[in-house]
Amino acid sequence: MKIKIIKLTESAQVPRYSHADDAGLDLFAIEAQKILPGASALIPTGIAIELPQGTEAQVRPRSGLALKHSITVLNSPGTIDAGYRGEIGVILINHGQETFQVVEGMKIAQMVIAPIMRAEIEEVTELSATQRGEGGFGSTGYA
Repeated sequence: MKIKIIKLTESAQVPRYSHADDAGLDLFAIEAQKILPGASALIPTGIAIELPQGTEAQVRPRSGLALKHSITVLNSPGTIDAGYRGEIGVILINHGQETFQVVEGMKIAQMVIAPIMRAEIEEVTELSATQRGEGGFGSTGYA
């Protein structure tokens, strides 16, 4: 599968896999920003993409940023639809207690390309019975 990418600025980096078996392509910041504790920020990547029909790009957090700095993608996973042609931005949130400094060229998130399924919606008056029923939010226990 091919993904078409346009660099919108000179400093933009083309997303790339760090290792042969990686699921996600690294996304890079094109400018420095400070994210205060408890705050979020839209970090530009300086790229736009063209996805094949029937696919989406999911923007996901980087585990190292989450573990070491409590930085994650706020709307995780962020969805980029195949029809979107604008700049990819990553909404980062700082769950930590210290200001986090994003620097130009930093790996800020990963982008996973995935197939999508379109559903046909049918409105009904009742749903079929299951063993679980309406149990949710911890209804199966904690152990």
